[in-house]
This record gives sequence, structure tokens and C-alpha cells, in this order.
Amino acid sequence: MTFQQLKYVIEVARSRSISKAAQNLFISQPSLSNSIKELEKEMGITIFSRTNKGIIITPEGSEFLGYARQVLEQAELLENRYAQNSSQQQFAVSSQHYAFAVSAFVRLLQDYNREEYEFTLRETKTYEIIDDVTNLRSEIGILYLNGFNEKVISKFLREGNLVFQQLFEAKPHVFISSNNPLAQQDYVTLADLEPYPYLSYEQGEYNSFYFSEEILSTLTRLKNIRVTDRATLFNLLIGLNGYTISTGVISKELNGENIISVPLQVDERITVGYITHKHVVQSPMAKIYIELLHETIADEISQI
Repeated sequence: MTFQQLKYVIEVARSRSISKAAQNLFISQPSLSNSIKELEKEMGITIFSRTNKGIIITPEGSEFLGYARQVLEQAELLENRYAQNSSQQQFAVSSQHYAFAVSAFVRLLQDYNREEYEFTLRETKTYEIIDDVTNLRSEIGILYLNGFNEKVISKFLREGNLVFQQLFEAKPHVFISSNNPLAQQDYVTLADLEPYPYLSYEQGEYNSFYFSEEILSTLTRLKNIRVTDRATLFNLLIGLNGYTISTGVISKELNGENIISVPLQVDERITVGYITHKHVVQSPMAKIYIELLHETIADEISQI
């Protein structure tokens, strides 16, 4: 099996035609057909069924194509990484929508005085964080565990050869506008929150309660708004007197004085941490970033 053969079957699957795929690949149709037949023989499967109306992807072929795409994607990542100037430092983080992750990233870049680098910060969905670190698109992922989601999330971490390291444990808080009628209270209850819109982060295809960024995701609420980014969520907190549930750790430097955190009176705990791949040695940038995470979190917790 070769990378070339994998490219061939993917193109045939895309074109749904041996002849069209051969034209797109700039090879002869017999050569393409023979290459695919050799691959099928080597793998012991039938990837395509040939009919008078064209080709049909078999169930086992569909599964094979899924693996083939992953292999080629990983090969492309390797090529892109090492085809560039090796002196250019690269580092990537995937995170749930935490201001402290951004603050630590800013501090990392402020301290990193180099002419060339390529750093990436992805504020993204829970499943994609796990997938990014599993497939080495990011070196560090930041997410939370609690009694509700821990069993399911831990299963995905084990399957991805990932390790979870605790950053801090927090009592739940709500983020609300400083002008919200609840802003002057020492704490709020779920009953207090009932009249207000509940804001949460959309999780896409993996929109399971277990992948929610917010605890108590199974509760029924009268007003629900899903968003995809932190700026939109904060604008809606202010504009609609909405609320979201989080750790209470908030960056006044990044978010100003318009958003505040108020303790939520529930019997829950949130353990926020970072995940890494257990078969990958941490880079110097990753070690520095983790140190900055701890420092940033300590600074911001002291302001709560």
C-alpha cells in the first residue's frame, strides 16, 4: 500500500467514476484500475463495486476511505511542518472559551521575542479540542471535567492516548452584566436565573450534554441562546441581561468591567485542566505556556 494508491481511491470516491478520476489524476484509466485492484487484493477487501452506471462504494470501502483520509491528512501535516524553515517556532493550543487561556497566550507571545514564529490559539468545541490533541494539531488542550461528564470525556481521552492534568478546581459561578439586576447579590440560585436568557456554546455535530462547556447542561430553561464565540456571548450578556455558567475566573484586563462573576449556589465542582498526548514530549513552548497558565489563573482567582 502506498500514499499514491490512497490518493487514487479518494479521487475515485470523489469523482464516482474511474475514467473521470483518471483524467483528474493525469494517468491512464487502465493504470488507475490496476492500481486500485492491487490495493484491494493487498487489503483483502472490495472498496468499489463496478456497475454499468458507474462505481459504488462498498460498506468496507467506506470505512477504508475514512482511514485513508486520516493517513493522508497526517502525512500532509508532516510535510507542511518540515517543509518550512526549521528555525520557525511553531506552537498550538486548543481550548474551551476561557479568558485565562487567552491571557496566558498573550503573555507567552509578549515574552517570545523572535522575528519568526507560527503560533495558533483555537477557541473551539470540546470534541474538537480532544481531536486536535489526539491528532497533534495542537500540543495542549484546555477543558473541564466534573461528576457528570468525567466518565465519558475520560473514555475519549484514553482512546486518544491523552493525559489530563488539573489546573484548578472551582465552584460554579455565573457570568452576567454588571448592570444585571442580580449583580448586587452575594450569590444567585437557579430560581433567580429563571427569567433570564441562558447562553451556552454550540457544540456542532457532537452536541451531547457530555460535551457541553457549561455544567448543568441537562436542565430545562425557558430561554436558550447558543453562540459560537466568546465575544458574541459577552455582548449578549450585556445586551439581553443573559447569563452563562462557568468557573468564575475572568480577566478584567481582557474583558473590562462590564462582565462580572457571581457565585451560583449549587452542589457542584468544576475541575479545569489541560490535556497532552502521552506519547509526545512537551516542547519548551508548551512548558512555558503551562507555567503561564498557572500564574495567570492564580492572578485572576485572587481577584474573584
